[in-house]
Amino acid sequence: MLARMSDVLHNYCQIDSALPVLLGVSGGPDSVCLLDMLSHLGYRVVVGHFNHRLRDEAFDEARRVEELAAQMQVPFVSDSQDVASYARLKGLSIEEAARELRYGFLFKQAEKLQVGSVMVGHTADDQVETVLMHLLRGAGLDGLKGMAYRSLPNPWSQKIPLVRPLLAFWRQEILDYIDARELQATIDASNLDTTYFRNRLRNEVIPYLEKIQPQLRQLLWRTADIIRHENLLLDGLVEQAWSECVTQQGYGYLALHVASMQGLPLAMRRRLLRTAINNLRPGLRDVGFDIIERGLAFIASPQTKGQYSLVGGLVLLKEEEIVWLSSWEAALPTASWPKMPGSQVIELHIPGRITLADGWLLQAVEVVASSQVREAIESNSDPFQAWFDADALPEILQVRSRRPGDRFKPLGMQGHSLKVSDLMVNLKVPQRARAGWPLVCAGEEIIWVPGCRQAQRGQVHGDSQRLLHLKLG
Repeated sequence: MLARMSDVLHNYCQIDSALPVLLGVSGGPDSVCLLDMLSHLGYRVVVGHFNHRLRDEAFDEARRVEELAAQMQVPFVSDSQDVASYARLKGLSIEEAARELRYGFLFKQAEKLQVGSVMVGHTADDQVETVLMHLLRGAGLDGLKGMAYRSLPNPWSQKIPLVRPLLAFWRQEILDYIDARELQATIDASNLDTTYFRNRLRNEVIPYLEKIQPQLRQLLWRTADIIRHENLLLDGLVEQAWSECVTQQGYGYLALHVASMQGLPLAMRRRLLRTAINNLRPGLRDVGFDIIERGLAFIASPQTKGQYSLVGGLVLLKEEEIVWLSSWEAALPTASWPKMPGSQVIELHIPGRITLADGWLLQAVEVVASSQVREAIESNSDPFQAWFDADALPEILQVRSRRPGDRFKPLGMQGHSLKVSDLMVNLKVPQRARAGWPLVCAGEEIIWVPGCRQAQRGQVHGDSQRLLHLKLG
């Protein structure tokens, strides 16, 4: 068993033997067995114990783990917290709250102690129970692959791996090892409490299913192993799709290019969205099938507008060719469109230039109406530049943001006016951009909405000699 463990640690967990490991020890057979094997194999170990305060005997168990660490002459760290209170405060199940606090403690200590990995004692039986739990709750391949021998990155760290070497060993093997080595381990009575889902599977469901299929555990373990390796192949495809579909990414947000995403097979779209959610909310466990399907439907439908609350405080927000996935608190980028630096009105002299927010520059240049300039006007396809008859405009223009009730007489509408807000909606200006969008005015009259339309006033005609060229970029 020690030889197998050495192979698993080296080939599957990829443990750096030069660095100590932080081993989570509950005092039960699995973690005590693992501690003993690591000691015999010459690994440097720090014992970490977290007291969940769920049972009266938990404090005695914490003391026994500390005594075991002293007996084996290894460092010991511990902490305790009222898991039941934390679960009520966060709206979590007891199991989920315990897991969150326990791993949070272990990785905080791992960072502080600069260990090479955090190790826990999940066994092959735990793997079978995990896969069956995910299957009964409804899961894709990510759930059915079960736990990995080595997880990096993981929900708690980007640089310290979480390793589970006992996934290669069955619980009975561990109990036999404990007996042979005459080790003292604590049996947690709460493992018999079938009000917990995992315990119900372990003590009732799996024994019943084994009456139908005696090889159930081995088959489920093998299935998880196959799926885990095939999942690695799919992860590579997702990584490629990620580079094509994710156009921007920052703290608390990322942007998905809709057309690129829609060009992918459905299975890849599902995995991509799930990966995006995990990227922003690592470890979020309630991302079910329905959540992914509703999210994909929102992204795909041309009729859906605005934003959609997805899961875990994440929202989807549509803007032209992209959909943002972001947390509620994230500040989405605004540098891709022009924005006034404040609420004040800024004078634009002719010639002259003014700097707007995020480095956008508005320039006003007077030019002579030559044939070359007229050709440039005719062929212009850039909505961020416009030409006007300078003689029809004042020498100083004003630049400001939108005001309630602003109206505009666009070129080509024979003098009819249009609300600026309606113009922006029609031209799909992102809603977040509209309030601060710069408007160029001659007095009180709007003559240009950069990126959208210019006004009838100041239209260049055949007799125009002195022209005003406005450019924003």
